[in-house]
Amino acid sequence: MPPGKYGMQEEWEREGERGIKMDFLLPTGIYLTFPVSHKDTIKSIKTMVWENAREEALFMALGHPDAYVFTCIKQTGEREELEEESRRISDVQPFMGVLRLVAREGDRVEKLNNSQISFLIGKGLHEFDAQKNHEVSEFRTKIRAFCEEKAQLRQASPWQQWMAYMYPCDLEPCCSLPMCGKQKLQMRAFTGKVKPEDYTLQVNGRWEFIYGRHPLCQFKYIFSCLRTGQNPHLTMVHHSTISKYQEEHGRMCSQVCKSRSLSRPPPLPVKKLVVQAGLFHGSELLCKVVTSSEVAVCSEPLWDQKMEFEINVADLPRMSRLCFALYAVFDKAKKPRGTKKKNKKVDCPIAWGNTMVFDYKDQLKTDEVLLSTWPSVPDDKSDLLNPMGTVEKNPNVDSAAGLLIRFPNIRPYPLYYPPLDKVRMIKNAGHSTSSNIKLKEIMDNKNYTECFEDEKELLWKLRTEVRDHYPENLSKLLLITKWNKREDVIQMVSLLRNWPELPAIPALELLDYSFPDPAVRSFTIRCLRKLSDDELLQYLIQLVQVLKYESYLDCDLTTFLLERALFNRRIGHFLFWHLRSEIHVPSVSLRFGLILEAYCRGNIHHIKLLTKQNEAQGKMKVLSDFIKSGSQKVNAEDLKLFIRQESDAFSNLLSPLNPSVILAEICVDKCRFMDSKMKPLWLMYKNPWTQGDMMGIIFKNGDDLRQDMLTLQMIQLMENLWKKEGLDLRMIPYGCLSTGNKMGFIEVVKNSDTIANIQRNNSNSAATAAFNKDALLNWLKSKNPEDKLEQAIEEFTLSCAGSCVATYILGIGDRHNDNIMIRENGQLFHIDFGHFLGNFKRKLGINRERVPFILTYDFVHVIQQGRTNNSEKFERFREYCERAYKILCRNGTLFVNLFAMMKAAGLPELSSFKDIQYLKDSLALGKTEEEALKSFKVKFNEALRESWKTKVNWMMHSLAKDNRP
Repeated sequence: MPPGKYGMQEEWEREGERGIKMDFLLPTGIYLTFPVSHKDTIKSIKTMVWENAREEALFMALGHPDAYVFTCIKQTGEREELEEESRRISDVQPFMGVLRLVAREGDRVEKLNNSQISFLIGKGLHEFDAQKNHEVSEFRTKIRAFCEEKAQLRQASPWQQWMAYMYPCDLEPCCSLPMCGKQKLQMRAFTGKVKPEDYTLQVNGRWEFIYGRHPLCQFKYIFSCLRTGQNPHLTMVHHSTISKYQEEHGRMCSQVCKSRSLSRPPPLPVKKLVVQAGLFHGSELLCKVVTSSEVAVCSEPLWDQKMEFEINVADLPRMSRLCFALYAVFDKAKKPRGTKKKNKKVDCPIAWGNTMVFDYKDQLKTDEVLLSTWPSVPDDKSDLLNPMGTVEKNPNVDSAAGLLIRFPNIRPYPLYYPPLDKVRMIKNAGHSTSSNIKLKEIMDNKNYTECFEDEKELLWKLRTEVRDHYPENLSKLLLITKWNKREDVIQMVSLLRNWPELPAIPALELLDYSFPDPAVRSFTIRCLRKLSDDELLQYLIQLVQVLKYESYLDCDLTTFLLERALFNRRIGHFLFWHLRSEIHVPSVSLRFGLILEAYCRGNIHHIKLLTKQNEAQGKMKVLSDFIKSGSQKVNAEDLKLFIRQESDAFSNLLSPLNPSVILAEICVDKCRFMDSKMKPLWLMYKNPWTQGDMMGIIFKNGDDLRQDMLTLQMIQLMENLWKKEGLDLRMIPYGCLSTGNKMGFIEVVKNSDTIANIQRNNSNSAATAAFNKDALLNWLKSKNPEDKLEQAIEEFTLSCAGSCVATYILGIGDRHNDNIMIRENGQLFHIDFGHFLGNFKRKLGINRERVPFILTYDFVHVIQQGRTNNSEKFERFREYCERAYKILCRNGTLFVNLFAMMKAAGLPELSSFKDIQYLKDSLALGKTEEEALKSFKVKFNEALRESWKTKVNWMMHSLAKDNRP
C-alpha cells in the first residue's frame, strides 16, 4: 500500500476507519483526546470537539463554534489557521496530530478568502505584506478594486451574459460562417438552473446548452468586453516641469559601492573581481558600457567607485534599465575550462542584476539600492549583461550576492519623467517622389532587420508617410528610433497618438522585449482589444510569458488579461493555470502571485472549482512520487487501492485540460501507470453523458510540458489557418497543460496506438518490424472493414500531409516510431515534443535524423491503398502538402512573432533570436511564394528519397527498447 505524503497518513492507513487519536487544546486550557478518521473535515471535527467538551469543565465559557478557528503547526514548521473548514484533516497533516482552538479575530469572510487564496495559489498572502514595498501595496489595492468592480458588473449582467461567461462557445474555425446546426459547441456539464423555455442541443451524446429562448437557427452569442479606466493622474512637483527637465544636461551616473555576501566564489585561480554596467532600452544599448576597477577577491569586495555614462539625464527614455554584471578576471595562462577569452585576460561571469532608472511613479531614482543579484548561467552568449532578465531582486538573499548601488541626487528636488500628454510634435520636412519609391521598397522588404543606415535615415525622415500609408510597419520605425535622443523619442511618441489601430494579430509583435516604451505598450493593448475570446485563448500562452518583460507591476497587459478573464471563465481557467504553473520561479513568483490573488478576488466562486483540481493534482503527485521512488515494488493492485481510497479527491472535478468537461466518476479498474521513465499516471473516467463511453487524462510528474504545450498550440493554430481556407487536414492537437514545476496533464486520445506497437505486433522480430510496409495498412483494414476502409485511408492521407508540413516547419526532432501514433479511424498524429526548431537528436556526434520530416514508404503504401501504381492518390497527397505549406508561409510572420514572445519562458531550445532562425528558414521568410514552394518541393523529395534512413533509425530504437532492462 503506497504511503501518503506524511507519516500521519501512514498511521491513518494502518488504523483504517477506526482513525487515530488526536489532541485538541481548547481556549479554556482543557485538553481533549479522541480518534478521528482521515475522511473527517475540519468542520465535522469541530462539531466533535464541542460534543466532547460538554462533559468537561468550563464548557459554559466557550462561545459559539463559529467564533473559533483551529490552528496547527504543519509538517513544514509553519503555523496555519484552518479557515477552510471543508478540507479533510488528512489534507492538512498537522504536526504530531495536535490542533489548537483559538478565538477568531477580524473579518471571518476576509480571513476565509485569504486562506483559500493562499492555499490555491501556493503562496501565502502574508508574503506580500512582508515585502513592505510601496509598489506592491499600491498595486494590490488598485488591482483588487478593479477586479471587484468587474465582478460586480458581471454579477449585475443579464442572465444571458452570465451564461456566456460561465459556458463560452467554442466554434470550429472554417472558411465561412457555419450554420448553427454545424457549430461545435462545448458548454458541457452545466450545473445551474435552466428555464424550461431554454433550448438545448445534443452533440456527440452530450447535452449542450444554448442561452436564450430563440430557435436554434436564430441563436446569437453576444459577449461584451469592458474597457479599463484611465490611469490615475500623476501629480508633478512644481519645479520639476518639462521645461525644467529638459534643462537637465548632467550626465547619468551611479556609484557601485560594494558587494555583500559573495556566497558563490568563482573557481580558482581568480585574479580580481569586476563590475560591468550598461544602460539599456529594451535590447538597445543607450551608451557605452562602463566597467569598474578591479578589486581583490573577498567576502565583501569594496569598489566605492563612481560610474558615469555618456548620456544626458534629459535623454534617458522612460524605460531605461540599468544592468549590472559581476565577473571574475583570470590570468590567461591559468584559464579555467569553459571560460571565455577577453584580450589578455579571461572573464568568468558570477552574477547579474537589473534595476530601473525611474521608479514606478516616474521619479528618477535617488539614494541607495541593494541589488540582490541572480547567479549567471554559463552559455554561448558573448555579453555578460542580461538586459532581457528581470528587474526583480533575487528573493533568495541568503545565497545571492548583493550589489550596493547609490544613485546621486542631481537636484535638491525630485525629478519626474514628463507625462506623455505634454510632449509636442515637430513637423517633418518635405520629400521627393523618388524617396516615396525607395520607401515602398523598404516597406516591402520582409527581412527588415537588415536595413542599411541610409535606409534607416530615409525611414525616419518619412515617418509620417509610414504612419499614413504603411501603418502595419510600425515595428520597423520603432526599431530604428534613437531612444537615447530625447527629440526623437518625442517625435515617435507624438506620432503614436494618431497612429491607426493595427489588426490585433500583427500587433502581437509589439509586445516583444524590444518595445518597452509605455506609449507603445498602451497602443498595443488598444489593438489587442479586438481579439475575440477564442483568439485570445489561442495566444494566451505567449501573453502570459511577455508579462515577464514588464518592468512594473501595474501595466496595461496585466489589466487587460484580468479584465478578459473575469468576463470569460474559460480564459480565467487557463490564465490561472499558466500563472500557477510558474509560481515556483523566483523571478516571477511575486508578479504572478499578485495577479493570481487579484483574479481570485474578482472571482470568488471560481476558487472552489480550481481548489478541487489543485487538490486532485496534489494526490496524483503523492502517488506518482511514491511509484517513482522505487522504495518498494508497486503493482497494479496497490495503485488501484490508493485511487479507490482517494476516489473523492479524484472524482467530480472539471478537467484542467478543458473546463467544459467534467471528470465525473473515476474508473479505478482502468487506471494504471505507464512504462516509461517518469511513470505517468493513466487515469480513466466514466463519461456521464454517454453510456459505456470513457475519457482519460495522463498526469506527468517530472517532465517540463511547456515545450509540448507550445508545439501543440502551434499545430492547433496551423489547423485553424488551414480550416479558414477550406482545408481540413484532420489534425489531432490533443490537450496538454503544464500546471506546476515539471508536472501537468495530457489528454488521452482514445482508440489509438503507436506505429511501433503496430509494426511489432505484425512482425516476428524487432529487427524486421520497422521494415514491414504492410503492417499499417493491414492494421487499418482490421479496424475498418469493407466500406469504412476508404474513409480511413482518406483520414490517414489528410492527417499525414498536415503532420509532414507541421513537423517540418517546427523542426520537430526525436521522431521514432514510438512518438508517432494512429487512431483506428486512420488519423495520424505525433506525440512527445522534447526537441524542436531543428534540434535533432545526436548520438556519438552523429545526427540520427537526416530527413526534413517523416514520410516513409509504409506511409506511402497506405496513401496509395496498397497499390504501387496508384500515383493519382500520391499526387493528391503531395498537393495537400504543398497547399498547406503555402498557407502557413503566408502567415509566417505570425509564427515567428509567437515564438519570439516565448523567449521569456526559459525553454532550453528557445532562448534567443538564433533559435528562431530555423523557423524563418523553414517558412521561407523574405522569399516569394514561388521560391518558397520550390524549396519545399526539394525537401519533400529528399524526405521520400532518404526515408530508408528513418527506417534504420526506427529499427535501432526498437532494438534498444527491447534490450532495455
